[in-house]
Amino acid sequence: MLGIGTIAKKVFGTPNDRKIKATRPLVARINALEPEFEKLSDEEIKARTEELAKRANAGESLDDLLPEAFANCREAARRT
Repeated sequence: MLGIGTIAKKVFGTPNDRKIKATRPLVARINALEPEFEKLSDEEIKARTEELAKRANAGESLDDLLPEAFANCREAARRT
């Protein structure tokens, strides 16, 4: 016989499954930026980093900056 917890996991997924499902749209937005960032030179990547820092310091929401910042960071990491 299945317990309540087992049934809930089957219906709603585990907490980890729910977190992964919630992040999928963000990952899709980041991945969509990949072709744009692959085309940038090293200097342009550096300039984008500085621009993102200025935008964050100016009060732009970190949630709004996250896809672009992560795509920028990922591309920089690939090159090093």
